[in-house]
Formats: sequence, structure tokens, C-alpha cells
Amino acid sequence: MKFLRKKLDQIEPLFLEGGRLQRLYPVYEAIDTFLYTPGKVTRGASHVRDGMDLKRMMIFVVIALAPCIFMALWNTGYQANRAAASVIADSPDTADAVRTLIEELGWRGSLLQALGWNPAAGPQFLWNLLHGALYFVPVFLVTNLVGGLWEMIFACVRGHDINEGFLVTGMLFPLTLPPTIPLWQVALGISFGVVIGKEVFGGTGRNFLNPALTARAFLYFAYPAQIIGDRVWTASVDAWTSPTLLTTMGSVRHITDTTYADVLSSLNLTAQDAFMGWIPGSMGETSTLACLLGAVFLIVTGIGSWRIMAGVLVGAVGLATILHGIPSDTNAVFQIPPHMHLLTGGLAFGLVFMATDPVSAAMTDTGRWIYGILIGAMTIVIRVINPAFPEGIMLAILFGNVFAPVIDWVVKEQNIRRRALRNAA
Repeated sequence: MKFLRKKLDQIEPLFLEGGRLQRLYPVYEAIDTFLYTPGKVTRGASHVRDGMDLKRMMIFVVIALAPCIFMALWNTGYQANRAAASVIADSPDTADAVRTLIEELGWRGSLLQALGWNPAAGPQFLWNLLHGALYFVPVFLVTNLVGGLWEMIFACVRGHDINEGFLVTGMLFPLTLPPTIPLWQVALGISFGVVIGKEVFGGTGRNFLNPALTARAFLYFAYPAQIIGDRVWTASVDAWTSPTLLTTMGSVRHITDTTYADVLSSLNLTAQDAFMGWIPGSMGETSTLACLLGAVFLIVTGIGSWRIMAGVLVGAVGLATILHGIPSDTNAVFQIPPHMHLLTGGLAFGLVFMATDPVSAAMTDTGRWIYGILIGAMTIVIRVINPAFPEGIMLAILFGNVFAPVIDWVVKEQNIRRRALRNAA
């Protein structure tokens, strides 16, 4: 490591003012500070020293995401292996079914076959992780390469440091996507999220929308066939579909013939499966348990606001309870009980990791409660009132991002008014 430190110090003058590569100083600074602690420290008495800098905050968020990343690998592979085994079991010719399956999986199938994968064996722990990694890792790499390139371009043009905030965006965005998403759409989505959702407003700290959600919202409306539907949640097996609870309930047309219990039975879905994350869905959003572990870490370290998390929970459960008690002859989503709203879809993931974004969320304590309740209630409104949108948390958080400055302004003005009245008395 001393050798690397020496080499970095030797080439540093090339990137300083007057050097041949001074326009690329943000790239050098990003590599240097990623590998080593910055050598510059504050010495004046007027500065407040704190060990929690932006880089450490971002790293803590990534650590909190570790359980969701694990589930993105394991559950994606589990769903793919389960689909493969089921398709082969239903085929009269096992050898021909395996050969067809490998062809459908493309390079992933060829690689798995070379490593000794037996698709007829069904889900197995290590094969689940490996198969899932073949879907998650390419999406993760494309996200960080393309998004990081945009970050570098804007940093060089503006002459400022490459911000560590993209570490979290580059991890959150892949977790919100289905495993079958085309990689060119991943590149297009993250480009929109970084450029339009953040950089045009000045970069990290000045954006009022969550960049990862902005990227996913763009794909959601531009390419809905690759974001929602029964065929996007599992490996590319033509004969296999993976409907979710929300999409299935939203598509029910004859409510008197189909009930919530019937749908659970047809999907072979239990609350335990949904809580653990053994269900189809976006790669990192299926496990409420993984999100709960991340929430505990963020709250203990002081990174995530427990007020926002609690507010989203109160708003979602409260409105879901009210709507669940209203009989409906035209909308089956009213039948979904409140606890299943929390266990399915991306509500838990959005509650913990997206709504608590310190840049785009409300800043005041009272405002965080209002902001969280607004997001939770809007999520249920979108899910239940308009079942054409089977999710809801993504749009609700972006809606909350837009209103966060107004919420903080109103809270601040109310505080000023109360103080003025108190001092006048």
C-alpha cells in the first residue's frame, strides 16, 4: 500500500492547477480519497469536527443494504431455479427440455452448464446465489459504469470533486429493477436519473428528487413491459410466469367469483414467504426482513430518520386499514389486509432506504412526520384506488420529494409565529 501511496503522490502534480491533466483532477481525487483518508484536515477553531463525513455516511447506507443485496442474489436465483425445475418437470422429454432451457437462458445458461448446474434439481443455496448473481451483477456494473461516467463528466466540467453520493444511487437503482431488465435500458435509466434527476440542479445536495427513483420512474413509464407484468420477475423461461399479489388482485374482474383467499391459494403465497422475501419481485425489494435489518442499522447509526420511517408506516397502515373495511364490488385490491401491503411490493424497501434520503426528504422533525405520513397514505391511494399501478411507493416518494420543501417552510413559519406570539405575551 505504501507503493501505491507513493505513486499517487508522484502523479498528483499532473492534476493540480497548471498540470497537463488539471481538468481531470476530480478523477484523481476520487481515486485517492476512495483508497485513502484525505490528508487535508480543518485546524481553525471555528470549525465543527465530526467523524461522520459524507463518504462514511454513504458507506453506512451500503452496509445497511447488505441484507437486501444478499436477497437480490439468493431470491433471484431461487425464483429462476424454481421456474427451470418446474418447466423441466412438466416436459415429457427431460433432455430436450434442458437443452431448450439452456438456449433460452443464453450466455447465463451456457456458463451455468459449464459449471455443472443441473436445472432439474431445483433451488439449491449456492446455485441460487450464483444464478442470481448472473442477473444482478451485470445490472449493477452497467449502473455504476454509466452513472459514474456521467458523474465524472459533470465533475470535470464544473471543476469540483466527484461526490460519494453516487455510491448509494448506484446500489439502490439495481435493487429496484426486475432481473430480466435489458442492460441498455439500465444504462438509459441511470443516465436520466443522474443527469435530469440530479446534475442539472447542481449535483448532490441540490437535487430535490431521489435520483434512483427518478431513474426507475423514467423506465416505468417509458418501458412498462420490461418493468411490470407477470414475465419480468423470473429468468427468461418462455413457459413460466410469476404473478405477484398486487398485480393479480389488480387484474381481478369478477370479484364475486374471486376472493383474496383464492388469490393467495393460486399464488401459493403466505405472509411468512412475503416477510422472508421468497416471492417474485424487484431484485432487492422482496424481503421485508432484510429491509427491517437495514432499518435497525440506519436508526442506530443515526443515518436514517426514524420519524420518516414511522410516518410512512402510520400513513400506509392507517389508510390501508380504512380502505380494507370498505366493501367494493369493482376493485379487489380493497380486500388486501394492511399487513400484506407492508409485506409485498416495494413498500418496506422504499420506507427504509428511499423515503429517508437526507437530500430530498424533509429536514425538520415535524416535517419528517408529515412527509412520511403523506408518502405512506399516497402509496395506498395509488395501489388501491388505481390498481392499474400495482406498486405505489415509487410515485408516492417522488410526490413527497416535491412537497418536502413546502412542508419544511410551513413548519418553520409556524414555529416563527408561535415564538413571536410567545415573546409578545
